[in-house]
Amino acid sequence: MRSVRMRILVTLLVLAVVGVGGWQLLPSQGDKNKTIKVGTTDAVTSLDPAGAYDAGSWALFSNVFQSLLTFAPDGATPVPDAARSCGFVGGGLRTYRCEVRDGLKFPSGRAMTAEDVKYSFDRVKKINSDVGPASLFSTLGSVDASGQEVTFHLSTPDATFPFKVATGAGSIVDHTHYALDALRGGTQVDGTGPYQLTGYTKDKSAQLTPNGSYQGAVTGARSPVELRYYSDGKALDAAWKDKQVEVATRTLTPDVLARLNPSDPSQRVSESDSSETRNLYLNTRASSPLHDVRVRRAIAWLINREQLATSVYDDTVDALYSLIPAGITGHTTSFFDAYPAQSVKKARELLTEAGVSVPVRFTYGYGKGRGSGEQEAAELKRQLEAGGLFKVDVKGYEWTDFQKRWAAGKLDAYAVGWVADYPDPDTFGAPLVGTGSTMNTGYSSRAVDRLITDSRQFADRSRVFADFRTLQADVAQDVPLIPLWQQKEYVVTSEDVGGGQYLSDGTGVFRLWKLGWI
Repeated sequence: MRSVRMRILVTLLVLAVVGVGGWQLLPSQGDKNKTIKVGTTDAVTSLDPAGAYDAGSWALFSNVFQSLLTFAPDGATPVPDAARSCGFVGGGLRTYRCEVRDGLKFPSGRAMTAEDVKYSFDRVKKINSDVGPASLFSTLGSVDASGQEVTFHLSTPDATFPFKVATGAGSIVDHTHYALDALRGGTQVDGTGPYQLTGYTKDKSAQLTPNGSYQGAVTGARSPVELRYYSDGKALDAAWKDKQVEVATRTLTPDVLARLNPSDPSQRVSESDSSETRNLYLNTRASSPLHDVRVRRAIAWLINREQLATSVYDDTVDALYSLIPAGITGHTTSFFDAYPAQSVKKARELLTEAGVSVPVRFTYGYGKGRGSGEQEAAELKRQLEAGGLFKVDVKGYEWTDFQKRWAAGKLDAYAVGWVADYPDPDTFGAPLVGTGSTMNTGYSSRAVDRLITDSRQFADRSRVFADFRTLQADVAQDVPLIPLWQQKEYVVTSEDVGGGQYLSDGTGVFRLWKLGWI
């Protein structure tokens, strides 16, 4: 990777070439009013930005809401969207100010003001949902609004704050339609994004119509889109084969991805490197049998990532040995350095040292319908139980229930995918291993927290490598999580739909407006 500049790897591999004169990468302006159906296994937790911190919800938010900032395709630096301009003022990276664009209108016709922006940030923090994004704004002290100017006052220097503003957590809502202290129910959304949500059925579909009043950074054909939600990869595979959708993404099953045929004229496939990772999270609380760090280290000695990537994922993922994935500043191989090869002997020695009885029994949870969670759980159970040192009680849960269980500390171990909120190593720091982290393992380390805080003082993000290298070494010793794999991004479209290669690129933005009929 390059250490002189942070970047997300998004080199596209074209696997299918069709059409007269070659493959048209970009959609045309023709047939714009025909709906494009997009299939996914990602679930939506909530239609309220204060109540969701997951890929499925944020994918929808990036289309129906605006944030002050967003990311251009393949971009590593936020650019204005609902804002006319933004920037730090004064010294010390503690005051951030934005001017809101004039002319932005909510579906009611009411103009957006800086007061709506202040209100949106204030309610995320006030509601503080257990599955919401409030933790992203841990450095936000207060917000002031005057006319079209909004000023954020930070409690500590935070060069990453603009990145967080550009995420789904920064979605701006109409303050006349959203209560300050409670999540909004129902299926209505009042945002100023490039699309309006005109229909929604939970776990089934979302109908999106281009917003003719939109003003901001987004450009594209903007055909109507219907998002169709499927319970698991097999259901999505079936829908793709039956031509119920023109686009399939996140996630077809590994066996289907592994058999994609470059010469098939009926489809186009884009494959890109991704910053999405999956970790095994371990409950470090005194109430869990995994409380003792030596027990967690023993688990780390028994994980065989290459076997997992091959047997469960048909090599459509890459084994990962670090908290921060390849392609992001700070990536190392800290878990390989600490646990270079599977070893029952070393695991047994640690458990003996800890004075625990074997097999150590613990619970393992996974989200049903989330990729290959069931098969992955079975393989991890096999690996951990092979030496007779552990007994793993595996159970799958519906996605929302699964989130609530890990948020309440009710599981000893659980595997969850993590999609980068923004293209910076900070998104793999505080949310995953900081005190009070989103993944709620109970882990707390003053040394790790200090490294996270120190890294935020560098506006030049290439200077954070040393901090995150040390942080990852600490995490490999404390083992609140175990990195498993790094995802590749696949988008499959029918031969008459273009723009699929721009749909998702690791910046956290889901660009449905880039899709169009050819």
